Amino acid sequence: MAILSPSRAVNPRLGSYFGIFLSGFTAIALMSFILYGLGVDPSTLSLAMLLGPIGLYVAIGIATHASDPLDFFAAGRRVPAFFNGLVLAMSAFGATGLVALTGLLFLIGFDALFIAIGALAGFVIMAVLLAPFLRKFGAFTIASYLGRRFESRPLRFFAAILISVPMLMVLSAELRFAAEAVVLLSGWSHAQAFLLLYAVLLATCATGGMRSMTWAGVAQSLAAFAALMVPVIIVAAIVTTMPVPQLTHGPVLRAVGRNEAMEGLPIILPPMMAFDLPGPELQPIFKRFADPFGAIGSAAFMLGTLSMMAGVASAPWLLPRLAAAPGVYEARKTLGWATFVFGVAMLTASSIAVFLRDYLMDLIVTSGPAVVPPWLADLAKRGLASITETGTQFTAQSISFARDGVFLSLPVAAQLPPMLLDLSLAAVVAGGLVAASSAATALGHVLSEDLVFGRTWDPPHGPARLHAGRAGIAVAAATGILAAAFATTDPLRVVLSALALGGSALFPVLVLSIWWKRMNASGAMAGMLTGFFVALLVIAGGQADSAAIPGALAAIAGVPAAIAAVVAVSFATPAPRRHVLELVRDIRVPGGEILYDREMRTQRLKKQRQLA
Repeated sequence: MAILSPSRAVNPRLGSYFGIFLSGFTAIALMSFILYGLGVDPSTLSLAMLLGPIGLYVAIGIATHASDPLDFFAAGRRVPAFFNGLVLAMSAFGATGLVALTGLLFLIGFDALFIAIGALAGFVIMAVLLAPFLRKFGAFTIASYLGRRFESRPLRFFAAILISVPMLMVLSAELRFAAEAVVLLSGWSHAQAFLLLYAVLLATCATGGMRSMTWAGVAQSLAAFAALMVPVIIVAAIVTTMPVPQLTHGPVLRAVGRNEAMEGLPIILPPMMAFDLPGPELQPIFKRFADPFGAIGSAAFMLGTLSMMAGVASAPWLLPRLAAAPGVYEARKTLGWATFVFGVAMLTASSIAVFLRDYLMDLIVTSGPAVVPPWLADLAKRGLASITETGTQFTAQSISFARDGVFLSLPVAAQLPPMLLDLSLAAVVAGGLVAASSAATALGHVLSEDLVFGRTWDPPHGPARLHAGRAGIAVAAATGILAAAFATTDPLRVVLSALALGGSALFPVLVLSIWWKRMNASGAMAGMLTGFFVALLVIAGGQADSAAIPGALAAIAGVPAAIAAVVAVSFATPAPRRHVLELVRDIRVPGGEILYDREMRTQRLKKQRQLA
């Protein structure tokens, strides 16, 4: 099948459609402000801020129902680079970035940047080493790519099982953050929140697969990005008179640094491998924001950056987005837009952390009796902060913040209308949904394509394939809901561990599958299993405090072990056949026919000749 030109493949009205969505989302927010001023019950308005956007997401998901396998598994391969990159960036950022990463930046400042730098480096590595070539191959899942690349059904089967683990971990973590936001907006129980999220996942993913997930995900990404930006823009205008928080929080940070020095916050010099990552519990700030390597040692910072890079570059819930690009060139542009959007989101999260520190340090350095301001009392009432009065003046140790409440604390600290807090919660719901939808869709496709139909290279082309895909997404979403409901582990550590597992198992194998022809199926199998289980052992050892490497950095041990296993086993077993070598050569040529389509057509022709 020839690749259609972008001008013919892309709907030219997409900008108008999503402009209408943003207008509807803005109308819901503005109407909430107006009704609040008229005295309407705030709990009713909070519920409207939850259900209004969700209704729009569901409508988009149902309207983009798919009845063709190419639409269901690859969104018709006609998603423009900007929209594809937007969904890719917000799927990587998600509710974890909005909630947990913002809290990390507030509590440990500079040291939390290893996550941002590693993720951005991962997008760059993905764009240079993987994206064009995986898009040229055109497989719907990573397991399908590996199985066809090495002509090995066992490899496809084991790859499907291994990559399902990190995808399920990410799915459960994102759903936990989204469910907490639903509870705060609605006042419902957690069970009701999870049921709502499950229904939304079915409506936005199972109806049209990658197609409905993509267009509902674009809406969710736009809503999350807009809701992320609005409160901090207002605060930036109040504090600096310039509504560009990404560019104006630098001078505020200098003032924060002076106040931190006046307060006597220490400059900490930890061991090089120190990795004191704050948990979700209430805790005070204990280091200066701009002080490098205070909570995380210099060696751990570097290794954490590399671990994040490997995990993001090979994330099995992000890479399938490349199949939705119209071509190789658009796949590269997709990664460019994803890097830009993710970078802006990171700068905005950093701005939130800096402005909240500014409010806190202004309170701490004020001389006189410890009078609790209204905003701090409100945060304490909501459980987002706690206060321990010490003598006649506040200190940095007398006020604690919940890591996962920092993102929600800024509108309260700035004493903005309650509707802006609801808007921040709506951003968490949207961010969690887009990330969870990406993971659920990718996991559902793996379950249907690689496990249900994995025994054949030519899956059925009728309704059975679509029904299996929808059932796979429903099972994946249900499993993620159950895992989120009963898990007790810190969601941020779950996501970091998932990236470490995925990077250890997949990063060496994917890169070498493109750039080393001598690699064979046995080497790929050995590399995946070795990287996965080495990382798993490190994570388990980190949980038990018996490993020298923190669990979040497990890829530092898993990736080298996987590379060694790939090289050793590949040289110890027969070289690949000529057909496989020719396939690798074709993968490296950006243009031409999509190889997955060519392989499927060849399989059908063989089957027809056998029947004849």
